[in-house]
Amino acid sequence: MGIRRLGAALQPLTRDGRAPIVNLVVNHGESAIDRTFAALADPTRRAILARLALGSTTVGELARPFEMSLPAITKHLGVLERAGLLRRERLGRIKRCQLVPGPMKEASDWIEQYRQFWEDRFDQLARFLEEQKRRPKGRDSNGRRTGSRGRRS
Repeated sequence: MGIRRLGAALQPLTRDGRAPIVNLVVNHGESAIDRTFAALADPTRRAILARLALGSTTVGELARPFEMSLPAITKHLGVLERAGLLRRERLGRIKRCQLVPGPMKEASDWIEQYRQFWEDRFDQLARFLEEQKRRPKGRDSNGRRTGSRGRRS
């Protein structure tokens, strides 16, 4: 792979001579709520959390209902653990997992702020639409006639 100089930066070339498209995801400074929502975005991880809500269990028990390898489940558990949503502890050869509900409460509180905002907006819209239905056709909110005021022929 060659190197092409663009300004002061060096960029590797692909086999066809073009610079590669690189998706630069910045994880530096990622907040706890960002990690929580990222963890909750996957249906497998949500199912794992639903199971853990019933009580702590082993990694093997968590893996049983899924059609994926134990290493794949372990990666999902790592994402949940980094988000603070579960805690793993080793008891001899057995690893047990336990739900940690705090980060979900924080996410729920964040969503609640926006739920209230949108409910208020929808209530305003409902009042406006109801007012529009009661208003006689061809009249504005002050009762004046609307529409064209052209001369009749």
